[in-house]
Amino acid sequence: MNPRENDSGRFESIEDVEQLEELLSRPTSAVVDWMGRLEGDLIVLGVGGKIGPTLARMARRASEQAGVSRRVIGVDKVVPPDLHEKFQAQGIEAIACDLLDRKQLAALPDVPNVIYMAAMKFGATGQEALTWAMNTYLPGLVCERFRHSRFVVYSTGNVYPLSPVDGGGSKEDDPTGPIGDYAMSCLGRERIFTHFSLALDIPVALIRLNYANELRYGVLTDVAQKVLAGEPVDVTMGYFNVIWQGDANAMVLRAFEHAAVPARPINLVGPDTLGLREVAEEFGRRFGKPVQFAGSEAPDALLSNGRLGHELLGAPSVTPEQMIDWVADWQLRGGVTLGKPTKFQVRNGKF
Repeated sequence: MNPRENDSGRFESIEDVEQLEELLSRPTSAVVDWMGRLEGDLIVLGVGGKIGPTLARMARRASEQAGVSRRVIGVDKVVPPDLHEKFQAQGIEAIACDLLDRKQLAALPDVPNVIYMAAMKFGATGQEALTWAMNTYLPGLVCERFRHSRFVVYSTGNVYPLSPVDGGGSKEDDPTGPIGDYAMSCLGRERIFTHFSLALDIPVALIRLNYANELRYGVLTDVAQKVLAGEPVDVTMGYFNVIWQGDANAMVLRAFEHAAVPARPINLVGPDTLGLREVAEEFGRRFGKPVQFAGSEAPDALLSNGRLGHELLGAPSVTPEQMIDWVADWQLRGGVTLGKPTKFQVRNGKF
């Protein structure tokens, strides 16, 4: 047993990035069982972001534990040498490919299972044309290229409008209402995948994620950094959802089983609606620091209802309290962060 692991097998403290990534990529028994039944190789398009590396590694580990021989392939426009080396050590194939280049896209191997993560969010304001190209034009190219595959596609809760904080969050069959170019282009991505799902009989699961968190990034990390630095926490967007990235990874891999024609949306969120003010105060207690607030809570927020996802893909295992403990400990020890704020407090859609 790890010296910082408690009797339940849960880490009391996550020591370093190596241990963090091992935990984020550790498959559950349900994932191992599913990856043992899934037929064929798997490719992750857009693997180089915040989530892709540990997701691909979980797929690799689950396949090995299930005794299944399959290629797990990670694709991105640029695969830095350090990530390429890490993938190689983990048994993941890495391919550098500009997906918007038809010739490069055509040269990718034929694979029956596709996880689609290629997208643009941060920096969308001022680059609206590229945002729409990445988020709506590219999905059509990819569907045509992998017309005989099944897809799990990352989307976002931003396709929903702001909803009343006491309403339980938006459900999959609620009307969409994206705010701003980024969110509208994400709904466009869903529409393009749904069109090709129907036109080419492609099974698709649309994963509306809201919000993944680990120790190096996420809403909880954003709040913790504000509190630790003594900066005011703006509580106008006063409520949010959060899910541990390791739980999200496990649920995404299981989503292949629920890909459908037409494309099926599934919310991927934690079970709780968290109050920003209360979360900031929890960090203040752990840091021994007073918390400054700005603004007042609006009556609505970007919130999703995760009940269907939990029924289909399994309930998250890591609680918000555990995440807060881990994030606080990581921050106090000066743990590395990615420098990629979630901008969860944005209410006008300008990212």
